[in-house]
Amino acid sequence: MPATIVDLGPAKFFRLPGEAIVGAAILLALPRKPRVVLAAASGVALAALTVLNWLDMGFKQYLGRTFNLVLDWSLLGDAQSYLEDSLGRTATLAATAGVIVLVLLLFTASAYAVVRLSNVLARHSATATRGTLIAGVVWITCSSFGVQLAGVPLAADSAAVTLQSQTERVSDTLKDEAEFRKVAKVDAFGATPPDQLVPDLRGKDMIFTFIESYGRSAIEDPIMAPGVDKTLAVRTEALKKAGYHAKSGWLTSATYGGSSWLGHSTSLSGLWVSNQQRYRTVMASDHLSLTKVFKKSGAWNTVGVMPGVQKAWPEQSFFGLDKVYNAFELGYKGPKFSWSTMPDQYTLEQFQQRVHGKKHDKPMMSEVILTSSHQPWGPIPKMVGWDELGDGSIFKGIEAAGNKPADVIADTTKSRQEYGKSIQYSVTALTEWLERYGTKDTVLVFLGDHQPIARVSGNHASRDVPISIVAKDPKVLDKIGDWGWSDGLRPAHDAPVWKMNLFRDRFLTAYGSTPHPKKG
Repeated sequence: MPATIVDLGPAKFFRLPGEAIVGAAILLALPRKPRVVLAAASGVALAALTVLNWLDMGFKQYLGRTFNLVLDWSLLGDAQSYLEDSLGRTATLAATAGVIVLVLLLFTASAYAVVRLSNVLARHSATATRGTLIAGVVWITCSSFGVQLAGVPLAADSAAVTLQSQTERVSDTLKDEAEFRKVAKVDAFGATPPDQLVPDLRGKDMIFTFIESYGRSAIEDPIMAPGVDKTLAVRTEALKKAGYHAKSGWLTSATYGGSSWLGHSTSLSGLWVSNQQRYRTVMASDHLSLTKVFKKSGAWNTVGVMPGVQKAWPEQSFFGLDKVYNAFELGYKGPKFSWSTMPDQYTLEQFQQRVHGKKHDKPMMSEVILTSSHQPWGPIPKMVGWDELGDGSIFKGIEAAGNKPADVIADTTKSRQEYGKSIQYSVTALTEWLERYGTKDTVLVFLGDHQPIARVSGNHASRDVPISIVAKDPKVLDKIGDWGWSDGLRPAHDAPVWKMNLFRDRFLTAYGSTPHPKKG
């Protein structure tokens, strides 16, 4: 099998596997008992490699990377939860049971098949020996001359390559753990005194907002871009009339298609948090997150509004949040929209009522996570009157009339169209909130966490996401005037592209923070 779904085709299965030729030669040379044992073990190994191959195909399709044998098992539980939210508990349980049965049958059938083939070889050893020699010569010849069938090399060694790549991946992962732990201990602003942190933002209500799956494809893909670009243009003008101005650029995310927390932690920690192991290392460290900077300064109260959090969230400490409102603390009585626990407009209204609209002894620094643009993009909420939101019950009819998740998942074109609509909705909700409730001291920083899955963004999409800073006070944007960012909410195609982990230090420097390195 190929390593990606897009490469799947008949020609891939009409190849001559070098591993089978070597295996036949070894089995022919062994007595019966060790031959049967080796054959059974080989069948099990073949089944295991097949499962890993399937996982690689799935991970590349959804997350733009291969499966990590050390780190990624925990994500299978998240995948099951996502299916349950999208397709329902019954369908998910049936699918899970089907996968378990399929894997067990694969291991059993593969072991039986190789044992049976080894017995056939033994019964016809003379013919099998000649056939093995001929096959070996053909394989070497095809490999040497690069003979292809329908554009695919006829001589294959994909099982050996898969085994080698998995072994190297495990080794690299274990080495990376130790190396990254050292990197995480070094912090350019780790020892900066509180009064020297972001002095140029004192008195401002800071809001850092992540829009789920808001990627470059939303702005530049021919199917999604027309609607999204129009929304960005309309909302830029609306904000301008309200006295707000914006500058926008691009960041290259550490993740793709999912694992949003890796994007959040990369942009806020200043470290390249590209896998679950690095995430755990960072969360257990005292590395200074961008949001914690405001808490450490002593000049802000800090809060998180996170409708996607539905269980204990110990990361609150790392991000320096005094209070976190999770999915169960925002008073929502309406329906879920697939994975998303509540519409973004409702989340933002609750943020206004519980945080931004209240009087405080200090300005607020808020981290807000918007979830309405999370896959499968069906059904999608619609904007309602801000005064009509209530407890969210108004969304029952909208949810019932929307697309069914299974219908969107099954149709690539519809997935791309609905994804674009979900981004339009999230951007509209956020900017309408700012237009309606923002003050002269409100500063909004919003960005995407990652690109949508390959089925939507394409198999060769970048990992870039848009980022915008919006403020009414012109001095706020003057501080980043030398960044080369585009005016408005839409970053130009040739606007600067930074790795996401560079944003923290550049932001801190732009707003007057003094570096005082801390070394582990």
